[in-house]
This record gives sequence, structure tokens and C-alpha cells, in this order.
Amino acid sequence: MYRASRTAVDTSSNTTDNDAEPHDAKPRPAEPAARQTGWRRWAMDTRPLRRPAYRRLWSSTVVTAVGSQLTAVAVPKQIYDITGSSAWVGYASLAGLLPLVVFALWGGAVADSMDRRKLLLVTNTGVAVTSLLFWIQAATGLGSVLVLMVLLALQQAFFGLNAPARTASIARLVPPEELPAANALGSTVMQVGLVAGPLLAGALIPVIGLAELYLIDALALCVTVWAVHRLPALPPLAASAARRAGLREVVAGFRYISLHKVLLLSFLADIVAMVFGMPRALFPQLASETYAPYGEGLALGLLFAAIPVGAMAGGLLSGTFSRARRHGFMVIAAVVAWGVAITGFGLSTSLWVAVAFLAAAGVADMVSMVFRGAILLSAATDEMRGRMQGVFTVVVAGGPRLADVLHGTAGSLLGARTAVVAGGLLVVATTLLLAFVTPALRRYEM
Repeated sequence: MYRASRTAVDTSSNTTDNDAEPHDAKPRPAEPAARQTGWRRWAMDTRPLRRPAYRRLWSSTVVTAVGSQLTAVAVPKQIYDITGSSAWVGYASLAGLLPLVVFALWGGAVADSMDRRKLLLVTNTGVAVTSLLFWIQAATGLGSVLVLMVLLALQQAFFGLNAPARTASIARLVPPEELPAANALGSTVMQVGLVAGPLLAGALIPVIGLAELYLIDALALCVTVWAVHRLPALPPLAASAARRAGLREVVAGFRYISLHKVLLLSFLADIVAMVFGMPRALFPQLASETYAPYGEGLALGLLFAAIPVGAMAGGLLSGTFSRARRHGFMVIAAVVAWGVAITGFGLSTSLWVAVAFLAAAGVADMVSMVFRGAILLSAATDEMRGRMQGVFTVVVAGGPRLADVLHGTAGSLLGARTAVVAGGLLVVATTLLLAFVTPALRRYEM
């Protein structure tokens, strides 16, 4: 499971006198950063955490990053226990994809037309109630795959509505120069969740049972609702933004992307990297063929964990890049580095060398996420940020699924390693071609 000026807002019920943020035209400008020496130059840039509103939003992500992964493990495990079929696990994934796509696009338009704090409250509450329903059906032993798929679709619909508003709100809580650091903080937490959540779920299921994983997630989401409740109000800045969120507004978002080359190219860069260069569908085949001497189970686990671990390491060392001003160049460099690392992975016959290349790809992916997110938040106007984040959510969710189909087919026809190498080289060649033909992205600076 699953980046102008500001009007004055009333925060009297949401902040205390000691930690209230000014809510005039802009977030308070960042103080000039002191020259960092020694290890501080490398460590994560934590300046956004000095801002109480952003700190609340980020802390809610810390709690739910792990909790959401408990449900992400529990749902396919329960479906497989009921059916004994991996095909049904795949069908459930597709059942969640369509509502995610539809409601992420619509949710972006909604986020641009109403107070984003209210939308976050409603959607986080909806996700929490859905997790509670997951727990009830598991605790009562209902054993219905249909119910699980309906609940999963409902959960993904709420997530689709939530994600654009959450990310679009960041630009209202920190100044522009801190956007890369804020994205690095959020992305790192999500990567920690991707690593720690499944490990924790695997350890807890034999001890407390599967049903309780849903309950833990529901309780964690209550913390999120409380943290969001304490955010300042985030109404539309422009009077014209307070309008009905319908199909016309969704289409206007796509038209806005087509007219702004930097935004369009940032989306294309991610699509190229994920569709051509995400080889996770081939991990089982590689584990059973190329890396079988190391033990199929060990190889499979290391292959799946390597990219998130690398991304997490990149986030923890984000002080090395989060202060860069040439955001467009950083995106291009990161996507090319991703393609090179994936190519190296495909050429590797040693499991440990392969894992090292995948970890390097994870670092590159973190850099790309940080600066693509910063571009989306800084290059788009506030009245369009929700819709831009809605499209971003769809690209992030849909790209890897398209890659699964492409790589699975190519792996069957050409062999797994050949398919991986070809995909990595395609990423490098296509990205360099885009950068050469359309210089808008490589020239973009904060």
C-alpha cells in the first residue's frame, strides 16, 4: 500500500502561544544556514522540524508509516490463508489500484477547493475506520475474500483522497528553500516503514495473531488524526479556488501540466525510471535461477529489501544533497544514476554485488523523490498543488505496476538478466535524450 502568498488563518484552537507559526503571506523565511562542518554536512537536514506545524504533520507520518505496512502485510496474508492462491492476492492488488487512481485524481481537485486540514481530518478518520473494520472481520473469523477486497478498495479510495492534500500542504508549512529537506524527511520515514513494518508484522503474527495487526494500525491512525487536528487551517489562497471539484477541475490539472514543461518532464522522468527500470517482478526468477546457490529464500528477501534500505540510507545522509539549488539537474542525475545501478544489478552474478547495486539504486531513487517533490511544490501555484500531487500519486502507484507487466513479459521472452540490463540502459538513454531535447528541466533552479 501507498509534492504565493498565504491568507491569514485562525489558529487559536490549534496551536499554543509558544509554538504558533505566523500565518501571513508566507511561511517564516528560513534563517541563513550556518556553514556545516564534519559529519553535520552529511547528516539529514532537520531544519523543517523546527516549525511546529510541519513537525506535527511529519510526526503523524512517523506513526503511520509502520502501521500502514502492518495492514499491507496482513491483507495479502489473510487472503492467501483463505484461498491458498497467489492469484487472488494479485486480484486484490488490482482491486485497490482503480479506486486509488480515480480518487487520487479527484482528491487533488478537492484539495485545491477546500481547507486541506479538514480534508486530511476526514480522510484520515476514514482510513482509521476502515482499519477497524479490517480488525472486526478478522477477529470474527468472517473469512470472506469479497469483504476484504471491498475494504481494501475503500481504504485505497480514502488514501487517494488523502495523499494529494497531505503533500500539497507542505509548501504552506515550510519556506521554499526547505522543501527538499522536508521531502527528504518524509520520504525517509516512509522507507523506514517499508523496511521495519513487514519485519515487525512477521514477528508479531505468530505472537499476537493477524487480526491484531489491523487494530494496531487503527490505533496508530488515531494519533495521526490528533496530529492533523492540531494543524493550522489551510484554506484555498485564491477566492477563485473555492469552487466545486469536478471533472472540469481534474482536466484543468492535466492541461496545467501540459503547459508547464518542468512539471511535465518531472513526471516523465519518474515514469521512465519506474516503467523501464523497476525489475521487482523478476526478483523471484532471479532468486531461483541466478542466485540459487546463496539460498532462494535469502536471495529473495535481500533483493526486495535492498532498494528500500538504500533509499533509507540516502535519506539519513540527505544533508549531502538537500541544499542543492539546481533541482532539475539533480532529478536528471538521479534518474541516470538509477538506470546505471539497475544495469549493474542485471550484470551481477554475485548476490552481494547485486544487492549493493540495488542499494545504490535506492539512494538514487531517494534523491529523485526529494527533488521531484520539491519541483512539484515550488513550480506549481498553490491552487494547483493538490491536483499536481494527485497526478504524482497515480504515477508513483501506477508506474511500478506497469513495470511488473513489462519486466515479467520481457523476462519470460529474453531471460531475467537480459530484461533488467535492457531496462536499465533504456532509462539512461531515454533520460539523457529528454534532457538534451528539452532543456527546461535541467535548467530549473529553486
